[in-house]
Amino acid sequence: MTDNQFDQIEKLPCGALIQHGLSNDRIYLMKTGNSPENLPENLLAKTKEAGYSKIFVKVRENHAAPFIEMGFIEEAVIPGFFNGRQSAVFMGYYSDKKRSICVNREELDKILELAKNKAKSPKKSKKAPDDFTLRLCTKNDITQMVKLYKMIFPSYPFPIHDPAYLRETMDSHVDYYAVENEGSVVALSSCEKDLDNANAEMTDFATHTDYLGNGLAALLLRRMETDAPAKGIKTAYTIARAVSPGMNITFAVCGYEYCGRLINNTNISGGVESMNVWYKPLS
Repeated sequence: MTDNQFDQIEKLPCGALIQHGLSNDRIYLMKTGNSPENLPENLLAKTKEAGYSKIFVKVRENHAAPFIEMGFIEEAVIPGFFNGRQSAVFMGYYSDKKRSICVNREELDKILELAKNKAKSPKKSKKAPDDFTLRLCTKNDITQMVKLYKMIFPSYPFPIHDPAYLRETMDSHVDYYAVENEGSVVALSSCEKDLDNANAEMTDFATHTDYLGNGLAALLLRRMETDAPAKGIKTAYTIARAVSPGMNITFAVCGYEYCGRLINNTNISGGVESMNVWYKPLS
């Protein structure tokens, strides 16, 4: 995917923050701004004009009613998302009804059940091997980060293949973590902080194919969980590929609760996929 194919992030006049474009073929309401009651109509109009097949919104529980009245469907709920007190409701609106159909639902349900069963008898937490180092990334790592992300993800909902994007987000609100072996970055993750609402998305996990099976994603996740509360984070969550047994098992075994599935939501690894939502209180 070239840089100009990534969806754009736009701030609307009401203060709402959206991501939209042809890559994900959707509008994603990231923040509601000052007038959430008018947003459903505005988003529907923008979707019709652009021809997108889905709107995906993340709103406070007490702001959900106008969206439901306009035909949005609840897909996931994260308790304590806003400052550990109020839930976030994730909803979808499908202007193309074909997009609302999960054709591989049975397969995804089996993967989810597998993850939940693994959580019932979790293995003892692994330690990083002596020749591995787990640490925060710096700008000096960006070249290696881009190389690894390009290797693992042919497409991604945000431009993690772009050094400028990694540099900008590193400066603003994202802590990137790496596992290093013999001077090479072999696994990555990120803690995307929303300090105003005391939550963080644990995301951008990537492990070099030569290092799979070492539990590096779980090591990164536990390190991020350890660091996050000191920065004011009360609730951690993730939006994980529903088709990935490894990532769903990692979150389940690390004590996250499954709270819903976003149908045909995200362009990742070469196509639009459904995503599972998991959360964990950290405070």
